[in-house]
Amino acid sequence: RCLCPAPLARPLHCVQPAVLSHPGVTARNTQRTSYSLCNAFQWIQYGSINNIFVRFYGVTTFTIDWLSMSYMITYIPLLFPVAWLLDKRGLRPIALVGSALNGLGAWVKLGSLKPHLFPVTVLGQVICSLAQVFILGMPSRIASVWFGSHEVSTACSIAVFGNQLGIALGFLVPPVLVPNVEDEEKLAYHISIMFFMTAGVATALFILVVIVFREKPPHPPSRAQALIQSRLPEEYSYVQSILQLLRSTNFMLLMVTYGLNTGCFYSLSTLLNRMVIYHYPGEEVNAGRIGLTIVLSGMVGALISGIWLDRTKTYKQTTLVVYIMSLVGMVVYTFTLSLGHLWVVFVTAGVLGFFMTGYLPLGFEFAAELTYPESEGTSSGLLNVSAQIFGIAFTISQGQIMDHFGTKAGNLFLCSFLFLGTIVTAFIKADLRRQQANLESEQPVSESALIPSLLLLLAQGSTHLLSFLGMGMALSELQL
Repeated sequence: RCLCPAPLARPLHCVQPAVLSHPGVTARNTQRTSYSLCNAFQWIQYGSINNIFVRFYGVTTFTIDWLSMSYMITYIPLLFPVAWLLDKRGLRPIALVGSALNGLGAWVKLGSLKPHLFPVTVLGQVICSLAQVFILGMPSRIASVWFGSHEVSTACSIAVFGNQLGIALGFLVPPVLVPNVEDEEKLAYHISIMFFMTAGVATALFILVVIVFREKPPHPPSRAQALIQSRLPEEYSYVQSILQLLRSTNFMLLMVTYGLNTGCFYSLSTLLNRMVIYHYPGEEVNAGRIGLTIVLSGMVGALISGIWLDRTKTYKQTTLVVYIMSLVGMVVYTFTLSLGHLWVVFVTAGVLGFFMTGYLPLGFEFAAELTYPESEGTSSGLLNVSAQIFGIAFTISQGQIMDHFGTKAGNLFLCSFLFLGTIVTAFIKADLRRQQANLESEQPVSESALIPSLLLLLAQGSTHLLSFLGMGMALSELQL
């Protein structure tokens, strides 16, 4: 045990960077990845089979879209109290509440298996959206609390990995488990299987968090984190922290650009089923697979971005290049969607997802650099508020444009805002404060440990995916 009186006075060996392959660290990332996965799955599970839920509950497509948008609406007013709790109480209480709400919402949905019980499914989805507030801002905080400067970006990317994998499964699994059958009782049965499976997984993950999740390592993993932990409580004001962030021109520009990019992703994800079915009637399963392609390619992009940032620290340049390529990918997707060839849509959607979804951890890490020593939970929370606001506006606007002018006009609407975001990104200055704090005494982490640990975490992510697919196939066979 280190007996040094304060982090600032500790010798260099007392700052101990976590290694991604360490079993305890791997468990921490796996837990967060898992319950974030389950929550993200519940966000998109209605939108990925929008037309089926419209028929089952007898509501409009716009009403089903609101089930996805409820995640965005609840996040905005609740961010600040939850971020305050994260700063005051730490990671573990936030993880416990988030995973508990996630499980509760999943069980409530099981009470909505009749067409007249649509309000119950709304209640369950709102509870899950509350859980999201406790989950969404944690990646950058976990990365900075548990990892040294040479692995923090990769760790953040892996933490975001769970959210993206959940969205991927939300596109893939519902069309498989809930086929578009005419019989109302059979349809209710298929929906119940999906809801039961989700509730069981959410409950198991809550139990896992209760048993295993820890607050922080015995020693700070980096010089920057040691400086933060050495700060006396009376020296920190949550309100002043927010005001400090809002006074930062670079951070405000990043807030706008992150909101534009991620808002486009939210809108695209929510309306993807409607877009694909419009051009390819009866292709609900392939619509889900296209969504899966977008997210899986984005997960690869996120991991590559994290590794690249850890090696080069080129936050501004990498963010700008990824933003430009997101715009290019969106333009290409827009003009190939209506060509009548599904394989072309798969390819262009994959390219779009690689850059657009890969941008998400870049924004978190760039914000942490620009705003150090302020809390990563606060900076990432403000980024997410921006994303939710733009996500609501884009989803409603694009949906209305698609209804009146077609899918191409709706996608061009998103392209125009991605172009605006690219221009604004060019004006952000690379004021890397966290890196400056680490330069003096951060111990380098062995790069030889990085690749094996990444392979291990990728294998674990694949295990999550295969287990969900295996459950879905087994249940489908039982139905037959």
